[in-house]
Amino acid sequence: MAAPKPLNIHEMKEMKAKGLPISMITAYDYPSARLAEEAGVDLILVGDSLGNVIINYDSTLPVTMDDIVYHTRAVTRATEHTFIVADMPFMTYHGSIDETLKNVRRIMQEGFAHSVKLEGGAEIGDTVRRIVEAGVPVMGHIGLTPQSIHQIGGYKIQGKDSQGAKRLLDDAKALEQAGAFAVLVEMVTEEAADAIARELSVPVIGIGAGRTCDGQVLVYHDLLGYSSPKKEKRFVKEYADLGTQIRSSIAQYVKEVRERSFPGEEHVFHAKDDVLEQLYGGGKAKTVVG
Repeated sequence: MAAPKPLNIHEMKEMKAKGLPISMITAYDYPSARLAEEAGVDLILVGDSLGNVIINYDSTLPVTMDDIVYHTRAVTRATEHTFIVADMPFMTYHGSIDETLKNVRRIMQEGFAHSVKLEGGAEIGDTVRRIVEAGVPVMGHIGLTPQSIHQIGGYKIQGKDSQGAKRLLDDAKALEQAGAFAVLVEMVTEEAADAIARELSVPVIGIGAGRTCDGQVLVYHDLLGYSSPKKEKRFVKEYADLGTQIRSSIAQYVKEVRERSFPGEEHVFHAKDDVLEQLYGGGKAKTVVG
């Protein structure tokens, strides 16, 4: 039986209309993406958050096109029926439209993504429109936009006052009008995110944006507790504590290597007697058992 095809942007819009929540996870490599698809996730985002999560940069700003293309290619090789979104890194879509489309082309042709994600609101509307006109689906990203972290003054909740909430709604509408198939809303008050989801006909995906968004996204490592040191985030629900399990397992391996209890008899291979005779002149190699 043929594997189901990935969701397309029209089906996602229908899911919103029917009130069917969309599941999305941020992953960066083959095994993570493979497991996410096997678990039934709808979309995978190859986010520039890889800079923070797996490279330990202080921000997403140092992440390059090469980084995104490399990790997107790993994710798309792992998946067959999951829609893949890839981030456009910092300053890769703020120059000429020719340069922007060149970068988009790399993500689509070299990374094999299904779409790209851009941070920003009304100010990038023309860019979003041109990318969509070129045949590439675009997901918008508003609220806390990590690429603008120095401008907005840190990781702060957005939409806390009427002016901020209105600006977010205006930005979301501008992105929809420019052709975005969905809008990701990050670290925004539930009330502001709810207003956006009600006004837009395209899906609104939330992260730290409350319960009424059309879908939710979390980072693979956050929801699995797969990090050290662990950084608590209020909007994250931790479904496992893999960090502790991994650390404990490796510590047990180290212990068994040092006491020579690993490898055991069941982990080794033995040669035939004629080989032993050639190697050791009729004797046998000394086998050290703990």
